[in-house]
Amino acid sequence: MIVAGLMSGTSVDGIDVALLDIRGARFRARVRVLAHYTFSYPPGVREAVLEVADPASPAGLAQVARLNFLLGELFAAAVKRACRRAKVPLAKLQLIGSHGQTIYHQGAQAKLLGRSIACTLQIGEPAVIAERTGVDVVADFRPSDMAAGGQGAPLVPYIDYLLYRSPRLCRVALNIGGIANITAIPPRAQPHQVIAFDTGPGNMILDALAEHFSGGREKFDRNGSLAARGRVDRKLLDELLSAPYFRRRPPKSAGREQYGAAFLAGLVRRGLPPEDLMATATAFTAAAVALGIRRFAAGPGGLPDELIVSGGGLRNPPVMACLACWLPGVRVLA
Repeated sequence: MIVAGLMSGTSVDGIDVALLDIRGARFRARVRVLAHYTFSYPPGVREAVLEVADPASPAGLAQVARLNFLLGELFAAAVKRACRRAKVPLAKLQLIGSHGQTIYHQGAQAKLLGRSIACTLQIGEPAVIAERTGVDVVADFRPSDMAAGGQGAPLVPYIDYLLYRSPRLCRVALNIGGIANITAIPPRAQPHQVIAFDTGPGNMILDALAEHFSGGREKFDRNGSLAARGRVDRKLLDELLSAPYFRRRPPKSAGREQYGAAFLAGLVRRGLPPEDLMATATAFTAAAVALGIRRFAAGPGGLPDELIVSGGGLRNPPVMACLACWLPGVRVLA
């Protein structure tokens, strides 16, 4: 079966398209990657998504509805573009899986009209994608997981298990996107033994700080250059790591609701030099990952044998250096 997978993450930095050949089913499935691409959003789209994703934003329901249909058009166009570039005829696609663009995620229960409710919302209308491509579309993965009692995140443990299970090694797959998440796979693991959860912030805080300190000129700390010039404020780092989230047992998930505009404003009010604040935020991202692994996902020896890293944070040398420091002796693969 030839399938296209669509994803746009918390950082809202583009549309990822993967073209796959999938054979078999369930835990015997075999996956071959035919091609994968990232397409940038057109000007203004990222800003519009971030606006509606901000809980304090004045953007209304009409703006959300319009963006829902606009993103559906953009996702469909991205699939077509990927097929053309990979020379895979659109007619050969049998299925499109679309995660959508998350604009709200509340994994923990909250009270509404006397009831405890957890919820999530992704936009990028799947009906538009299906109509524009002529291909069946599967979507709403997060709501489906939450309806079944899950946290709606992370969504990758199944494929991590297929790709990385080992008869000898304890492996942890780490994705450093806007939010960082891990999948821990013990040696000889059965599916029910896999542990997966969001460790906390990934690139989200770093991107927001880079944009703030550059006056909007930079969308991220390129090569971690600003962080590399700074010094970690240990007092602030310890305070950030003392948040109850990091002691809570999985399953658990995080999002822009915890680490969005209000969190950024609180950091900036500290008055630290930009390079020191960036260095501290970088250490925070890596330390949160390490804490999650040590507390809830370590192997028999206290640490996993291998850490398999993906996501945009992989390209940030200070983040990777901090990870190596917090997880000594762990083989880091990218």
